[in-house]
Order: sequence, then structure tokens, then C-alpha cells
Amino acid sequence: MSLKNTAEIDRPREKLIANGPQSLTLAELIAAIIGRGTAKNDALKIGRTIADILMKHTYATSIQDVAAVDGMGPAKACQILAALELARRFPPPDRKNAKIRCAEDILPFVSQYRYDQQENVIAATLSGAHEILNIRVVTRGLVNQSQIHPREVFADAVTDRAAAVILVHNHPSGNLTPSARDILMTRAIQESGNILGIKLLDHLIIGPCDGFLSVLGSFGDDTHANQDLM
Repeated sequence: MSLKNTAEIDRPREKLIANGPQSLTLAELIAAIIGRGTAKNDALKIGRTIADILMKHTYATSIQDVAAVDGMGPAKACQILAALELARRFPPPDRKNAKIRCAEDILPFVSQYRYDQQENVIAATLSGAHEILNIRVVTRGLVNQSQIHPREVFADAVTDRAAAVILVHNHPSGNLTPSARDILMTRAIQESGNILGIKLLDHLIIGPCDGFLSVLGSFGDDTHANQDLM
């Protein structure tokens, strides 16, 4: 059934207003974002095609993947990619103010970065009770490296009045072994945090594979991802 023949209450935007965004299917959410399609390809048909693309590529979806769909183009593709990026910058509502008991507990909040083709450094700021205050991408780098300075990590941590920080970054290659640069960067951030009174609890490496690696644990620090942080 095309969108023009769909009952008014069932159209994506009207349905969203009446029942909330949670009532929409993935295709309907996409149709609500793009607004309208073309005479040959209405918004719901486009939504179903893009939904298939997103299910296949998730956060690795590119502008080109979406813009190539009949009835889209660069402008509408930007709307979809912007909505996708906006969603991943916010933790799920049921995990808001979640308490981190061990560094591994942070993984559900950053799992979307496992499959990114560039390195990202993500900082989670925590309260004195180790509740999540914010999770931010601090830097986005190249395919095999992402340079970071302690000031970039602690600028937001100071603003959040954080007591602690957990760093996470991804290795697109899937090899979780920390590089010499990773270890030097971790030591510098750890030392800076000690001066500021904001403890670096751990630095985890993730990738397009199961598991993770603790950089602090790899050089024998007493804070390890598998240890209780409370």
C-alpha cells in the first residue's frame, strides 16, 4: 500500500504525534525523517529500502549508501546519517545514570564503535559514586591511529565535575594489542588525572571482534578492567 492510500492516522508523522516515536517501525521512522518520496517511490518504500541498508551496515553506513536509493539524494541522505549519529551520542534511557562497578560495564554504551573504520577515542565521565555523567567522542582519527592530548580528555571531565574517567578506543583491524603510542598516551592521561584529582579508572581497546583489552592491565596497573571499581 502506498503512502497516499494509507489512512491519515497511519502515516508516519501523524502516527508519531498520536502514539509516540516508539510506535513506529524502522521504515516508518525513516519515512518520518525524510518526509516524502517521489511519484515512483513513496516515503515508506524508501524507508524499507534504507532500513535494510541500516540493518546491514549499522553505524558504518555511508552517505553514498543512502544517497544511491531512488528518491533520496545527498540532502535526504544527510538527514538519515545525522539522525543515526545523534542517536549513538546518547546512551539508552534505561541506562541513564548507570553505575559502573567494573570498567567492563561501560562496554554496552560504546559497542557501536566496534565496527567503525576509523579510530575513535571515547571518554566516559563518572561521578564519585561511579554513575555515568556523560559519554563523548573525544577524537576521531585515522584508520590505524588517533592522537589525543590529556587536555582533550579532562576539559569535559572538569566541566562535568567528574571524579573519574574511563577511556575506550577502537582498533578497526580487530587486533586489540595496545601500540606503544596507546601505552604512552594512557600513562600521560593517568598522570594528568592524578594531578587534577580525576582518576583514570581504565583504558579499554575494542574492535570488530568479541572481548576487549585493558591498557592499564596490560602494563600491570592496579586498576584492571576485570577488577571491581567500587
